[in-house]
Amino acid sequence: MPSSSLALSVVIPAYNAAATLPDLLEALAKQTVPASDFEVLIVDDGSTDATAEIAHRAGVRVISQQNQGPASARNHGAREAHGKIVVFTDSDCAPDPGWLAAMAAPFDDPEVMGVQGAYRTEQTALAARFAQLEFEDRYDLMRCYPTIDLVATYAAAFPRAIFLRMGGFDTSFPKANNEDTEFSYRLVAAGYKLVFADGAIVRHLHPDTVMEYLRIKFSRAYWRLIVYRRYPEKAVKDRYTTKMVKLQTLAAAAAIGALVLSPLAPELFCASLVLFAGIMASATPLAKRAQADAPLARACFPLVLGRSIVFAVGSLWAVFDMLRKKR
Repeated sequence: MPSSSLALSVVIPAYNAAATLPDLLEALAKQTVPASDFEVLIVDDGSTDATAEIAHRAGVRVISQQNQGPASARNHGAREAHGKIVVFTDSDCAPDPGWLAAMAAPFDDPEVMGVQGAYRTEQTALAARFAQLEFEDRYDLMRCYPTIDLVATYAAAFPRAIFLRMGGFDTSFPKANNEDTEFSYRLVAAGYKLVFADGAIVRHLHPDTVMEYLRIKFSRAYWRLIVYRRYPEKAVKDRYTTKMVKLQTLAAAAAIGALVLSPLAPELFCASLVLFAGIMASATPLAKRAQADAPLARACFPLVLGRSIVFAVGSLWAVFDMLRKKR
């Protein structure tokens, strides 16, 4: 761990987080890192519930601001932090006891400028189990490389000096959605080294209904296209999204296009059905991964199809929006 009287600052943006904040604060109080080595900062982003009161009662630092979104809140927290390393997580997460130590350990390598931890969930809802399965698929991809190119803020750490020097998160991203992707790509473009610490575990509440899951995926796709516009090479290949997911999204976009044009050329209707069927068939490896959970394995096929369609629609909507704003 980096040597400092205060090595680490854990920064958590919180907006109306009274329901989940106690579990997070309790988990942080159980970290194996000595309490003297880290601080906890709750950035109350204009909450109207008891978020600030709960944080004050727990004895952690509270920074208040008008509601400006999580990117602004995280930047504010980093500016006010005292630690050499700034560590981010979310108000609906609960880190395992060894999380903070595992996040700090990679910084023993002076070249490391960003660390990504990992999600786990104990939820039983089908949508949440599928979301976790997706993360495990991504983590397998990340383990294939000595460095990564995306550090997500549910479990992220950066040297505070580098974070501030690079300008922090882009506050034009209004919600917790791909601002961490953009910042990560910015770091990689500047030549900084990012790594995956798969033993740094936080417990998380994934969406527990299919509709909420798909709504989030639509938003993710929209904002990822905004990021790809700045870093187009990442649309082709990155170390976070598997090639299969990108191919599935392209196939869904082509199928949607064929379906829209099918009144003009009826044969395109059959082509769209073939593409949709191909997307479902391509879910077979993911379903095999989930074979110990038979209901989840069966659900992989329609869920991958649904995910691919909303990814395609979200991406197409982002393209439409960008073209509209150019006029």
